[in-house]
Amino acid sequence: MARNRIPLIAAAALAALTLAGCAALGPKHPVGNAAVPQPAKSVELSRYLGRWYEIARYDQSFVKDCDGVTADYALRGDGGLDVLNRCRKPDGRITDAKGRAKIVDTATNAKLKVSFFGPFYGDYWVIDHADDYSWSIVGEPSGRYLWLLNREAQPGEARVAELVARARALGYDTAMLRMTRQP
Repeated sequence: MARNRIPLIAAAALAALTLAGCAALGPKHPVGNAAVPQPAKSVELSRYLGRWYEIARYDQSFVKDCDGVTADYALRGDGGLDVLNRCRKPDGRITDAKGRAKIVDTATNAKLKVSFFGPFYGDYWVIDHADDYSWSIVGEPSGRYLWLLNREAQPGEARVAELVARARALGYDTAMLRMTRQP
């Protein structure tokens, strides 16, 4: 009887360690004390497609030292999206990351899952956007990621201030933003 419990105990210990590890990886940049905001409005995919310029972001290891960051979205035949992220490293080298996205909330099209690594998907929520799709604020449920995007590479100080203020109003810690230099 005791011999049959060893695999069960080992499995329980492994599960506990895994959960403890995931908890330790929790939000790096939590959204204040409030819950992560839900998307403010629906997204018309046809209007969201095309090129976006990153204005600011919560910095992450996969975009360390990146400037000139762009994201291009194109509709695929299956209703999903092709994603091409591009950044310029300090030495001038351009790096590309090709991915795919799928809509997980078809009622609003504002919640997507994006993958750059095979079957592994992460949340990508369009938290808010301009009515004319000139800017967008993107996050996800943990509050760990935040991107401020614009259709123009050089939107001007007033637009940048507007985006930062909107992110702050949504509960994000804008002191954690890294401003992206665009050429």
